[in-house]
Amino acid sequence: MGTNPTIGTGNAVTPAGTARTAGGGLGTEETGSIEIEGNDRALLSAIALRCCAWSERWFPDAFAFAVLAVAVVGIGAVGIGVAPLTVTRSFGSGFWSLIPFTMQMCFIIIGGYVTADSPPVARLVGRLAAVPRSGRTAVMLVALCSILLALIHWGLSLVLSSLLARALAQRADLRMDYRAAGAAACLGSGSVWALGLSSSAAQLQANPGSMPPALLAVTGVIPFGETIFLWQSLLIAAILAVLSTWVAWKSAPDDAHAQTARQLGIQLVQRGGESNSRTRPGEWLEYSPLPNLFIAGLGIAWLVQEFATRGAEAAISNLNTYNFIFLMAALLLQWRPRRFIESIARSVPSVAGVLIQFPFIGAIAAMLTGAKNAAGQTLAGMLGHGFTDIANHGTFAVIVALYSALLGLFMPSGGGKWIIEAPYVMQAANALHYHLGWVVQVYNAAEALPNLINPFWMLPVLGILGLRARELIGFTFVQFMINFPLVLFLLWLLGNTLTYHAPMLPK
Repeated sequence: MGTNPTIGTGNAVTPAGTARTAGGGLGTEETGSIEIEGNDRALLSAIALRCCAWSERWFPDAFAFAVLAVAVVGIGAVGIGVAPLTVTRSFGSGFWSLIPFTMQMCFIIIGGYVTADSPPVARLVGRLAAVPRSGRTAVMLVALCSILLALIHWGLSLVLSSLLARALAQRADLRMDYRAAGAAACLGSGSVWALGLSSSAAQLQANPGSMPPALLAVTGVIPFGETIFLWQSLLIAAILAVLSTWVAWKSAPDDAHAQTARQLGIQLVQRGGESNSRTRPGEWLEYSPLPNLFIAGLGIAWLVQEFATRGAEAAISNLNTYNFIFLMAALLLQWRPRRFIESIARSVPSVAGVLIQFPFIGAIAAMLTGAKNAAGQTLAGMLGHGFTDIANHGTFAVIVALYSALLGLFMPSGGGKWIIEAPYVMQAANALHYHLGWVVQVYNAAEALPNLINPFWMLPVLGILGLRARELIGFTFVQFMINFPLVLFLLWLLGNTLTYHAPMLPK
């Protein structure tokens, strides 16, 4: 097997004597100042660099952000009259509530990584990495790949676009800002992912067997044709895809001001070719493709039965099935057991942030929805009712979008958060005779926006690229500033073109 230039350890290493200054080394270590020559570069690039200078100095690490969110939600719950002891009980009971989901998220990252690490996909990534002729077009390519892949699945988007960014960073003839490329790899999850096929809320609403009975009674079954396949939804996705790619290109620093991976003190370790030295007979199976072919054959046979029994839409909407597909594909693409296991080992550092932070997200969700005051009210319920009570048909989309984005800062989980919001949001939509499928899309479009400033879903990218959240936020914040008002406007405008239909209850 030849060299695969896209894979490294994913660890940031700062050599002795290397100083990390605010703004990625553009300023001075003493003051953290940064000099912007507006005549020499695009306005968006200058704004992005200023945001980077601020975020690298003031923005907390992803784990610190999670801890801060716990504190804000806990204090908020006490503020509405929840007893402190009740808050602590909710924190403890919710801490391990997302363990199955945590493992599913880890396997999305691992499956995507090992698939992308395979020789055929690595060659494809290498060919893509050879296309750009400048650092700014390289950043734009990463952004475009991230966005297009996110319409298929967010996990694939994060992993493959990150590996593409690594491959581009290893080109000696290309001066690409490594931070901007990392931010571009996050764009799919911050713009269009929830408008695509992996939308948790849309998948949930289309599958009555997956929905809680209480929610099903309020919303009914909402097929894809009333959510992600609405022409209004497709139009928003297309606009966001074009605009986000353009902003990534315009905000990327030029060659004179780009900070490469080497300048950031990050070692991009190349993996050598596969060793064929077999020192004992017991190693024969490790290098033979037969075990991989046998396991993949069993897996494919099961998948055929699963799709035939449940139907393609229901089967692919099951996250376990989706992860299974990628693991079987990885077995075939890696071809030999030794190569497969070595790739798994390289992928594990990428899931470290998910493993430690998901328990805190579970605790936040429990404090939001389970900690009740004497009147039986929760913080999530009071926030939701506060927004929906002041809405009318004309303002409903904007108010729901604002609430969903706000809650997404503290609970970045598309499917889990929809279970929390849907009962009262959809009940209000029925009362106002607002198109129920469009409410799902309002939630989807708004729910993705906080991912541009909340580092939680950046964790796979950070693990693969060896970066820190504060080094990306400056660029993603520029995207947030542009996308946020545009999304609100489009949700309001296009919502007026739809008419209400009563909930379609299953027979």
